[in-house]
Amino acid sequence: MNVGVIGAGYVGLVAGACFAESGNEVICMDVDQEKIDNLTKGIIPIYEPGLEELIKDNVQRERLRFSTDLSAAVKGSEIIFIAVGTPQDKDGSADLRYVLNVAKQIGENMNGPKIVVCKSTVPVGTADLVREEIRKQTNIQFDVVSNPEFLKEGSALDDFMKPDRVVIGTDSVEAGEVMRELYSPFTRTDNPILVMDNRSAEVTKYAANALLATKVTFMNEVANLCEVVGADVNQVRHGIGSDSRIGQSFLFPGVGYGGSCFPKDTRALVRTAKDYKVSFEIVEAVDRVNEAQKSRLAQKVTEYYGGAKNVQGKKFAIWGLAFKPKTDDMREAPSITIISELCAMGASVQAYDPEAIAVAKKVFSGPQYKIAFAQSNYDALKGADALLIITEWGEFRRPNFTKMAELLAKPVIFDGRNLFEPAKMRRLGFTYHSIGRKTVSPEA
Repeated sequence: MNVGVIGAGYVGLVAGACFAESGNEVICMDVDQEKIDNLTKGIIPIYEPGLEELIKDNVQRERLRFSTDLSAAVKGSEIIFIAVGTPQDKDGSADLRYVLNVAKQIGENMNGPKIVVCKSTVPVGTADLVREEIRKQTNIQFDVVSNPEFLKEGSALDDFMKPDRVVIGTDSVEAGEVMRELYSPFTRTDNPILVMDNRSAEVTKYAANALLATKVTFMNEVANLCEVVGADVNQVRHGIGSDSRIGQSFLFPGVGYGGSCFPKDTRALVRTAKDYKVSFEIVEAVDRVNEAQKSRLAQKVTEYYGGAKNVQGKKFAIWGLAFKPKTDDMREAPSITIISELCAMGASVQAYDPEAIAVAKKVFSGPQYKIAFAQSNYDALKGADALLIITEWGEFRRPNFTKMAELLAKPVIFDGRNLFEPAKMRRLGFTYHSIGRKTVSPEA
């Protein structure tokens, strides 16, 4: 099939590359000329494992190309995916100006029947707005399909090529069949392609992310309780996760979720509910509690040193800046909250992340940040009063503890991802703080 993807961001690039890999002729269009020039040269604007190689291979095989010409992308495609950004407004709602602007331009440039697919994460009713906008511009037949993405940063290619399910929202039998055919190479193991109406598909995306965010936040609250009552959250996690109705996934406590999906989608769902005068108190609480959890590690630091005044002048090593491993994405990252609070107390920071340092330099560019960026995880430790672990990159899981103790001014660790076992850390001579477990000090 001839597939057009409007928007060469995270979702658009992954979708375009994967559709090309399954044999389709794909054109990815974006208004950013520099981005398109770089993509044509094989320079990828985001970090996602395997994506660069996949794009380069399909460009070489002439199945994937990049352009700033929206008219050509529309006219040369049977199926057109809208994958532009839907940034969050101040009230939590999704800003649809880019989606509707693209819809308008699609209508202006249509040269035959098309299937227009909303791939961007959008609130309920967006497909209707897109349909209205296109209809204003043309009398040519078209269908609007809602096809929300369920990609996890760091494993997006696997998620796209081996999906748990594909959700297709449409009232058109013909459009539904075309979409089934397009996705059939990715569902050969009989994972379902679910066809439903547009509005149900739109709600499905937000509801799925809100439920996962709720599991994460619930476990963080359980962890905070465990610390007070003397329980071990890891044992509790295994205990409740063994229930088949609950499962083990998304039960790992930490310093809160971040990224481009959970924070934005939970707030957008709350905003939609308010627009329809429906109470959604659970999701409101999830967002509120998650924001508080981002401060948990800084609170532990403050408590350990006996107040904010005693944090002043301290130097802290930071391992991990991205909101999760295998990405350079720092949107809503807990590291921003933690580092901001440490610097506000007069501390300095030596930070390391395998992929996110270039992004972090832009985030922490203000004069309020006393921060240096290290070349390795061990470089970050030199002379630091303590280490804070914020992102659970694989290379942090099995470090050289002897070397760590030598490099740190004092062997103190605040672990926001529970990477190590407290008993082992105690034997190794560390003061070790984690989430939802007892703090341990070196053996006498």
